[in-house]
Amino acid sequence: MRSAASLALLLAVPAAAQQVAPTEPTSYQRAIAAGYKALTLCSGIFTARRTEKQIEADELRGIYPEYEATVRTLDAFVDHGTTGVSVGFDAALPARRANWGPSKGCVLQPIGADDRGIMWNHGPPEFRPFAADPRPWPMGDAGIAPRPSAAMFRAVASAFDHQTYGVGSETVGVIVLRDGKVVGERYRDGFGPFTANRTWSVAKSIAGTLVGIERADVTKPVAIEQWNRDAGDPRSAIKLDHLLRMASGLHGDTAGNRTDAVYFGGTAIEESVTALSLEAVPGTRFRYANNDILLAVLSLRKPGPLGVVLRAGLPSRLFAPLGMAHSVAETDWRGDYILSSQVWSTARDLARLGQFWLHDGVWQGKRILPEGWMRYMTTPSGPQPASGPGYGATLWLFGPAQGLPAGSYAAQGNRGQYVMVIPSERLVIVRRGEDPGRARFDIARFAADVIAAR
Repeated sequence: MRSAASLALLLAVPAAAQQVAPTEPTSYQRAIAAGYKALTLCSGIFTARRTEKQIEADELRGIYPEYEATVRTLDAFVDHGTTGVSVGFDAALPARRANWGPSKGCVLQPIGADDRGIMWNHGPPEFRPFAADPRPWPMGDAGIAPRPSAAMFRAVASAFDHQTYGVGSETVGVIVLRDGKVVGERYRDGFGPFTANRTWSVAKSIAGTLVGIERADVTKPVAIEQWNRDAGDPRSAIKLDHLLRMASGLHGDTAGNRTDAVYFGGTAIEESVTALSLEAVPGTRFRYANNDILLAVLSLRKPGPLGVVLRAGLPSRLFAPLGMAHSVAETDWRGDYILSSQVWSTARDLARLGQFWLHDGVWQGKRILPEGWMRYMTTPSGPQPASGPGYGATLWLFGPAQGLPAGSYAAQGNRGQYVMVIPSERLVIVRRGEDPGRARFDIARFAADVIAAR
């Protein structure tokens, strides 16, 4: 405890002198910033077909404050021949490298990795046609001719004015479905119906959907090899249901349990998230955590021929059946999905996903999700968030407390990504954003206005 004399001396010092001088970023922090830039540019250029200048102005603006200033100082080399991006950060270590491949997006290499032993693409990339699918909607893009009412036109337009639903918000795409038909659609300059951007945590709800497709038993402890090697590991009590409901009880020391080492450091999922220890009894505490979803998807691994570990296949199990032709799920460098955040998708593809949820997991007359799975994903159980919408199993639960009809639910992610489903109104609302910094988009208010815009 300070003495009165020392406190008086401190108060006599000018406020500016009391502030802690900013420190230079460490080499590790520069490595993370370089990884952020390499991966974002790689996905933005080769998956979304946007220019480096566009990405600098949108996807790399208003990012995590501890990295943004550093990101601006780092030079990137875009290699169109091998479809990759390199960003240097330290004279003693190789540049951070992200490399693109068809159907899998970009993969970020770990810190310190160089090109030796890594098979890059050679020659011009063979991109899929970046245009309309001639099949009729919803499998394709033919027949989409929205004729919004005047009220719907105004509501959708207001989402782009940086003001009505959130000061400083940056909407880049909106699509509205009623009864499965497109009744409103609009994009900002630089984006369009075939331009993907990162879903961030909307991917968590895609993970919950994949668990259902895999028919995994949520009542049993998860199959995490590192937790089952020795008897007595307390983490072996964690069930898949706990992970999907953010109730694992695992330790996390940042809001949302930030996973920068995996997202931007290139650390493999199995190296990082399996090492966490418990700090609460599983099933007794809600704490939103990227790691819970990473572990849930990791547990879907299945032994294959000759001991090969097979990863669950999103392209063939979900994206292709729903016509989500412009959606890509990215992996770590060992091939495990980073399905808490790293999916790139278009507004139309996410609208297809929302309609699939609204139809109880049935698509074009074929049941893909087990009967009752959507009820499971949208039913609260166990501990809940202290405020705001409730939480089911990877979906946020809205209702009268948020000014929306009971039974509404949404997938939502960083920088303003939303897939809102309102069953009573037969509505699916997708809002794509690149909201910088502290800007927030009020999805509940926007959804209420869309409901009123008949």
